[in-house]
Amino acid sequence: MTASVGRIVAPVVVGALLVGAWILVVDVLGASPRALPSPVAIGEELVKRLGIISEDALITGTNALIGLAAGALAGIVLAGLAAAWRPVDGMLAPLVAAIAVVPIVALPPILNTMFGASSQFGRQAVAAIAAFVPVFVNVLRGLRQTRPVHRDLLRASGAGGFQTFRVLTLPTALPYLMTGLRIAGSLAVISALVAEYFGGPSDGIGTAIATYAKSGRAALAWAYVAGGIAIGLVFFLVTSLLERLVTRRPPA
Repeated sequence: MTASVGRIVAPVVVGALLVGAWILVVDVLGASPRALPSPVAIGEELVKRLGIISEDALITGTNALIGLAAGALAGIVLAGLAAAWRPVDGMLAPLVAAIAVVPIVALPPILNTMFGASSQFGRQAVAAIAAFVPVFVNVLRGLRQTRPVHRDLLRASGAGGFQTFRVLTLPTALPYLMTGLRIAGSLAVISALVAEYFGGPSDGIGTAIATYAKSGRAALAWAYVAGGIAIGLVFFLVTSLLERLVTRRPPA
């Protein structure tokens, strides 16, 4: 219980100290850059426009969720094929390496041109591409963690291919899948925000940040940044909770 409380209290204390230092620099000393408003001003804008920010956050969160689901599904399927057939692994390895180094900022303009500036598909595709790599890499590694001696033992016991997968391969690979999903969730949110920042429909958190930052309304832009942080925290907490529930060992 003490450890659980410490995990909650420690981030809260650190956050409070950072906000206190922020207020000291901006409001008391007046030594902040022009684009860095007071946390009080940001809070006022956040409260005043909470409804609009929530609507934009829902759009960004939906794009990130769709991208995460699509990227994770593709990563799981292709990792399973790569683990089962070495030729598939050899074909996929350079493709995955190329996807991993694709600059995210270069994709939104291209995808918006391909699918139309009024479509959300380009943003969802960017999130899917970002989520694909960590899921693929982690699932493939997890599927290869089973030892040949364990597989041979199951075969000697009369277990079929599906039973071997259910009893041995899947439980071994599941923690790696959950880790990949946790990493991919954060990447999907970041990628969706970046995609919104670089064009497309006039909605979403990233679009609002770009608009208000350019127009000099720094406090409102930072309020939208807070909305983006909230989306990222939701994805991180949900995937972390899912990881804990799935990988938790039953009591002996």
